[in-house]
Amino acid sequence: MKAFVVTHYGPDGLRPADVASPTLGANDILVDVRAASINPLDKMVRNGEFKQLLNYRRPFVLGHDVAGIVTRVGPRVTDLKVGDEIFARPRDLRIGAFAEAIAIDAADAALKPVSLSFAEAAAVPLVALAAWQALVDVARVKPGQKVLVHAGAGGLGSTVIQVAKHLGGYVATTAHTDDIAKVRDLGADEVVDYTKQDFTEVIAGYDVVLDSLGTGSLEKSLTVLKPGGLAISVVGPPDPAFAAQLGKPVLKPAMALLSRRIRSRAKKLGVRYSFFFMRADGAALKTLARLYDAGTLRPVLDRTFDFDDTLEAMSYVEQGKANGKIVITR
Repeated sequence: MKAFVVTHYGPDGLRPADVASPTLGANDILVDVRAASINPLDKMVRNGEFKQLLNYRRPFVLGHDVAGIVTRVGPRVTDLKVGDEIFARPRDLRIGAFAEAIAIDAADAALKPVSLSFAEAAAVPLVALAAWQALVDVARVKPGQKVLVHAGAGGLGSTVIQVAKHLGGYVATTAHTDDIAKVRDLGADEVVDYTKQDFTEVIAGYDVVLDSLGTGSLEKSLTVLKPGGLAISVVGPPDPAFAAQLGKPVLKPAMALLSRRIRSRAKKLGVRYSFFFMRADGAALKTLARLYDAGTLRPVLDRTFDFDDTLEAMSYVEQGKANGKIVITR
């Protein structure tokens, strides 16, 4: 079958190739891929930024988000059947959405929201799970709490705004002038135009900040939190808790060293820091599917590319052109 595989780590490491069809395990479903979306994580994995933590054996098929139709099921699968339309973020070391077919552990998948097309559904899993797990499982956001999300017009930020509003939060976001109307439409209560203002000059007393921009933004974000507030970063640096999540406690000292500066800064300010790396979770996707079908959440797409143009789609994302999720379709 045709797929896009990482042959070596680096910007030019993704290539089209003919690969063997996936092997189906007892707990797996085989999925005919109809759509897959591109995430910053795809670039990071392709470039080898997680090679010390996620031991992929090259060549491997890239792609973390998928929507498609079940064509076979393993003997232990009971809640999905042939013909079901599903969406999923396959677990780490089982990725491979940039292909004609993929075998997924059934526990990582859920029935596709009936109100969404395959392209829309493929745009959802990673960002929706990240938003849900960060705000519900990590931050435990409660009604009335104040949440700041950076880059609210992007794929992750646009979903975090919606989930935070669903949880009853007061939501602020940073956005470009051209995107102010868009993020307000998604539910943002307060918008900081980063082309004209420094968010630290207008935002204060927040319970939670979710940052996806990097060290500079993260360090500044610590200053707008109330005492005891929590800054969550999806781009690092990783903290000791991440080693535990990976099941590699031996890495705790190294991750403690990597995050020492930001954790020390947070402690001095009387706030907290947590690195967040989402995990596959079909049960959570079922909950999220209901929210999409109810209209509480909606996907935010920029544009779609044909499957054959996956490399062009990756380039589009890397050039910072995307204003929402980029999806490849078959």
